Amino acid sequence: MPAGTLFYPNAWLFIGLLFIPMTLIAVFLLFRSPELLKKRLSTKEKEGTQKAVVAISALIFPAGFIISALDHRFCLSSVPLWLTVTASVLFLLGYAAYGEVMRENAYLSRTVEVRDGQKLISSGLYSLVRHPMYLATLFMFLPIPLILGSFWGLIPFSLYPVVIAFRIINEEKVLDRGLSGYGDYKKKVKYRLIPFIW
Repeated sequence: MPAGTLFYPNAWLFIGLLFIPMTLIAVFLLFRSPELLKKRLSTKEKEGTQKAVVAISALIFPAGFIISALDHRFCLSSVPLWLTVTASVLFLLGYAAYGEVMRENAYLSRTVEVRDGQKLISSGLYSLVRHPMYLATLFMFLPIPLILGSFWGLIPFSLYPVVIAFRIINEEKVLDRGLSGYGDYKKKVKYRLIPFIW
């Protein structure tokens, strides 16, 4: 609707990149791990900080999509094809990493919590950074405006890493309190999100 047209090839590209892998993953989880699928669909946060993070995210994403669509409508910027293709590849790499994290961690949830009997995962991507799921989402979400053909859309989406940083800081407090062995894991894997940086 903000684009004012159905002839928006970049938007159709993004819809395909988003929903085709999403559908495949959902079908896979439905048959192989329905409990994990249920946890991934749960969005009710208990932590106050996490509720604020979800609320801010709920503003960032619509703003990014609307600005990108308006950019297309009024031809405010022009993203070269090679950059759109690169952004699409990064998006799919992020999706693949996200799928790998779900394969490794059966306790993965969209909400910040420690479940009864939850075990610490320290293998695979969890041996590189403590929060590989969030790293995967950076690869997925930050390129979205470029896939949509907009430089202006990068402005709201650029807030996403800041929001994720606050989420991680609070999440680690929860894990320190409730997940056995997490303190030792933090000493072993020093980086939260980005190797050699943070």
